[in-house]
Amino acid sequence: MIRRLVLTDVRSHSALALSPGAGFVLLTGPNGAGKTNVLEAVSLLAPGRGLRRASLGDIARRDGPGGFGIAATLDDTTEIATGTLASAPERRVIRINGAAAPGNALAEWLSVLWLTPAMDRLFVEPASERRRFLDRLTLALVPGHATESTRYDAAMRARNKLLAEPFPDREWLSALEAQMAQHGAAIDAARREAVGAVSAQLAGTADTDFPRAILALEGWSGDADALLAALAAGRARDAAAGRTLVGPHRADLHVTHRDKQIAAAQASTGEQKALLLSIVLAHAALVGERRGQPPILLLDEVAAHLDPARRAALFDRLSGHAQVWMTGTEPALFAAIGEDATRIALG
Repeated sequence: MIRRLVLTDVRSHSALALSPGAGFVLLTGPNGAGKTNVLEAVSLLAPGRGLRRASLGDIARRDGPGGFGIAATLDDTTEIATGTLASAPERRVIRINGAAAPGNALAEWLSVLWLTPAMDRLFVEPASERRRFLDRLTLALVPGHATESTRYDAAMRARNKLLAEPFPDREWLSALEAQMAQHGAAIDAARREAVGAVSAQLAGTADTDFPRAILALEGWSGDADALLAALAAGRARDAAAGRTLVGPHRADLHVTHRDKQIAAAQASTGEQKALLLSIVLAHAALVGERRGQPPILLLDEVAAHLDPARRAALFDRLSGHAQVWMTGTEPALFAAIGEDATRIALG
């Protein structure tokens, strides 16, 4: 859990210090009060670009001195921090207990998962959005997944660049493809393990308030040898296309509404939202069992889009969770939660 959160020059917040407790952390206020900005700050305490996937320069306060800072004290008194300096606004700095650390190290200390209004169309968006969602699920279960993904992407970019040359160095191509094969196979294995585990968790859920989902990973699958052979055989095709056409970066997460036996993309908007929630809740329970440390949940404007019965069911399911940050324009949205919550009014 986060026991203390300090924001410095983060979007609309020049200086903000919060001391959230366990369980629900409820942020309320009018539109533009900076509620989502707080959630984004928390999301940046995990590897990646946060819930908005914004550039670092956009996160810094526009009329500020340049750069920004996010610092948190965790339940075990560990201090983690990230941000940028005014002199290097696009270079992210990570510190663990005051010492510099690589960005992927954050996964060892904190797992964060979020739902935002922008994700409501996840099942009908391009496959890349579902891969990002799946990788966030996988990262919470396999912290090393971030390192494998970073190294795979770096090798793939270098290979694409090399293939664009008139006479690419074949030995260097082979070396890059070997790296892609090694890391790509690890990415695929981790994703498939996560999909299987979350699906099993969903299958064992008796709760009928949220539709149960069936998850499947589609697209490329194979071991390192298979990927290495495919990359070598596809050099001419990839050179003509200007990109790599085979590998785990081409995979897709397919979700099915279990009870109706229809693809999530064919479900109603309300059902899609409920399916997403069911996946997130099952994943949170799974991470808690596996790591002994459930992820911090960030639910942006989720309560406002649920009917009263399903909203009450959501609060009941989340009761007892380590820490759940939720936003809403009206405190009345959270009246059913009771007094056992940290309530913060912004604006």
